[in-house]
Amino acid sequence: MSTKPTVLLVHGFWGGAAHWAKVIVELRRRGYDSLRAVENPLTSLADDAARTQQMIKQVDGPVLLVGHSYGGAVITEAGDLPNVVGLVYVAAFAPDKGESLASIGEVQPTPGGANVAPDSDGYLWIPQDKFHESFCQDLPEDEALVMAVTQKAPQGAAFVAPAGDPAWRVKPAWYQVSTEDRMIHPYNQRRMAARMDPRKVVELTSGHASLASQPVAIADLIDEAAGA
Repeated sequence: MSTKPTVLLVHGFWGGAAHWAKVIVELRRRGYDSLRAVENPLTSLADDAARTQQMIKQVDGPVLLVGHSYGGAVITEAGDLPNVVGLVYVAAFAPDKGESLASIGEVQPTPGGANVAPDSDGYLWIPQDKFHESFCQDLPEDEALVMAVTQKAPQGAAFVAPAGDPAWRVKPAWYQVSTEDRMIHPYNQRRMAARMDPRKVVELTSGHASLASQPVAIADLIDEAAGA
C-alpha cells in the first residue's frame, strides 16, 4: 500500500485540469498512484474553493494540494481541511486575508497582465495572438497555440474577490517562483512566498506556465513536499 498522499492539482485562469498533463505523467512514473486534477468553473473564488473542497472530501486519507497561478488562491481558500497535509504553490497567487488577485497585481504590474481584456459578458481573455508571449513564452509555438485556443476564461469577479483566512498560516507550504513570469511578477511571487514562511522556495528560469515547460522540476518540488 502506498504511503504517498493523494496529490490534488488545481489549475489557474486560462487553463483547465489538462494543463497538468506533463506533471501527472511524471508523478505517475515516480509511483504516485493517487492523482486528482480538479476542473474548476472559474466563476468566483468561492465557487472554485467549494468545488476543490468537494474533491478533497472525496479522498479517504492525506491530501497534498498543488495550485498553479490563480489555483494558488483556490488552495489558500480551500486548504484548511483536516486531511490536507501541505500546500505547493507553482508560480501562484497566495493571498492574505482581504487581498484579491487584483490588489496583489497592482503592486507590480506585468506585460502579460496588460494584455488581458474582458468581453461583453464579463469573462477575461488573453487574445490568442498575445497568448504565447504573455503566458508561456518558453513553450513551443504549437503547444502555446493549443493553450491559446482552448483557454478557459475566468469571470472577472474571481479576480477582485477578497480572500478569507489563508490556509498557508496553518499548513506547511512550498513555493516555486518563475523568474521570467509575465503574468505574476516575480517580485510579487517572492513577496508572497516570503511571508508564508515556506519549507522551501525554488526559483526556475521559466515563464508563467512552468508546470508545462519544467514538469520534472515541478514534480521534484511536489515529491519533496509529499515526503515531508
